[in-house]
Amino acid sequence: MTDSRTIALVGNPNAGKSALFNALTGARQKIANYPGVTVERKAGRTVLPTGEAVELIDLPGSYGLDATSPDEMVTRKVVLGEFAGEARPDVIVLVLDAANLEQHLVFAQEIIELGRPTLVALNMVDLAERDGLVIDPAALEHALGVPVVPTVAVRRRGLTELLAAIADVKRLDSEAEETGRAGHLTLPERRLAAKNIAKAAILSENPVYRLHSGLDRVLLHPWLGPVILFGLLFVIFQAVFAWATPFADALEAGAGLLSEWVVATFPAGFLRDLVTEGVIGGVGSVVVFLPQIVILFFFILLMEASGYMARAAFLMDRLMASVGLSGRSFIPLLSSFACAIPGIMATRSISDPKDRLTTILIAPLMTCSARLPVYGVIIAAVIPATKVGPGIGLQGLVLFGLYISGIIGAMIAALALRRTVTRGAASGFIMELPRYQLPHIKDLLIGLWQRAWVFLRRAGTIIFTVTVVLWLLLTFPKAAPGEDQIEASFAGQIAGVMQPAFEPIGFNREMTLALVPAMAAREVAVSSLATTYAVGSDDEDTTMAALEAEVAKRWSLPTALAFLAWFVFAPQCLSTIAVARRETNGWKWPAFMLAYLFGLAYVFAGITYWGAKALGL
Repeated sequence: MTDSRTIALVGNPNAGKSALFNALTGARQKIANYPGVTVERKAGRTVLPTGEAVELIDLPGSYGLDATSPDEMVTRKVVLGEFAGEARPDVIVLVLDAANLEQHLVFAQEIIELGRPTLVALNMVDLAERDGLVIDPAALEHALGVPVVPTVAVRRRGLTELLAAIADVKRLDSEAEETGRAGHLTLPERRLAAKNIAKAAILSENPVYRLHSGLDRVLLHPWLGPVILFGLLFVIFQAVFAWATPFADALEAGAGLLSEWVVATFPAGFLRDLVTEGVIGGVGSVVVFLPQIVILFFFILLMEASGYMARAAFLMDRLMASVGLSGRSFIPLLSSFACAIPGIMATRSISDPKDRLTTILIAPLMTCSARLPVYGVIIAAVIPATKVGPGIGLQGLVLFGLYISGIIGAMIAALALRRTVTRGAASGFIMELPRYQLPHIKDLLIGLWQRAWVFLRRAGTIIFTVTVVLWLLLTFPKAAPGEDQIEASFAGQIAGVMQPAFEPIGFNREMTLALVPAMAAREVAVSSLATTYAVGSDDEDTTMAALEAEVAKRWSLPTALAFLAWFVFAPQCLSTIAVARRETNGWKWPAFMLAYLFGLAYVFAGITYWGAKALGL
């Protein structure tokens, strides 16, 4: 046990604490874990200008003393002297990022309120100046009531002044510990005070910084911000239909030409039917939706690269809080719009176990890209391509409504879960907003290629395999003369067993049959329908137009709407269930997820079907 004073470096994540710690201690460091936890303890020694040797501790980044993670719990216990075997720090050095001063001042006030010997290292002042900010340390010092020393840790600027300030703090030890500070602010009060302090301390800012601040005032406005967010989502789903049409038509024409070439080249028989009806009719019916998926991901990547996505998380925090979650759940749920698998895996960043479990359970309600082909073919078949306003198409409006239905369903499910099986207190949410920037075209293209390749790989593996198996089940045994082939096939017999359960919600035989292979991958429902109608028809046309024509001819509008409602709520592919099992360490919660999602899908499909019939649709 050493008698030297202990200096603790405290601050938000990414404030530059570790860089400052390394600059002050050099190689005089030791690393171990805190007792009983896996959080790393970094300590080192440095010498003050007075010749005094002190121990320096680099505490984990924290947003507040109300700990929401193991890292923050360690910081709280060390600062308050509650950690067994860890002495309370003699001096606290608050490390603030000068370029994000307002945000970092929120936690700084909470530390200063403790009344402990404290000083501020105003770090990364060079980056602040690069961004057009000139900060007055004296004004900041006056507002906070503690010494403020500008530093640039990575360039070793201000270190001598910081060590001298630490040496001077010792004269305040007894007085500070005896008197403390009068009054403690609430979090909203600290945020307001941080805004005012930062405003008073900033001497000048360039037009770019003012532009970014102005954008935040608009985009993060409590009322205008959500309107802009949902307006942007509305435009995205309009574009998914309008922009993708020429490219989808080209792919469909290519699939049609390929099918015609196979018919003209191969003799009639098993192999030709397998290629045209099973492979081209099934896989091709999904591949034509590649342009829509690429356009959707283009907008998502654009929002991420520009810095807007993190702001969307802040906007959604209020909605999340209303259902017992926090903005921490937004990013995993947003990832689930691409695929629920990475979305569920991203919940590892959520510290609260009840929040994390709830997010896992509602992630499949986010409308993943695999549902887009299902929505696309049904909407194109039964919803007229008419305009309902300037630049607003009815088909895009329906697609937007389906996505919103999934979001609303997820929020209602979260509220119900948080009040029953995952009951617990809601946790807070703080994250650092990235700077606005223009996306790099190369990064966008790489991201789009990666996502397009994942989709095509699924089409060439899972969808191909399932479609071929389904075609075989639809083809054998052969029907007797005058008998319907689908009715006589193995697949038709399976559908016959299932049909009585789904007939009350308006599903026909082909729809019921499509549900089984769709558990392998959602988009297989489209290839299943295409293959089924190709086998059951004398026409060898396997294009998407042919499938849409069959759906429009055979399905009523209430039936089609019920099918869409089913896919809004039905659980996603088996891979999603497997990942949920791995992340929850058992089958209890995945089984619960399957049960409640299938229940919701059945109930809302029935409500949609009978409601539409009652309205005379």
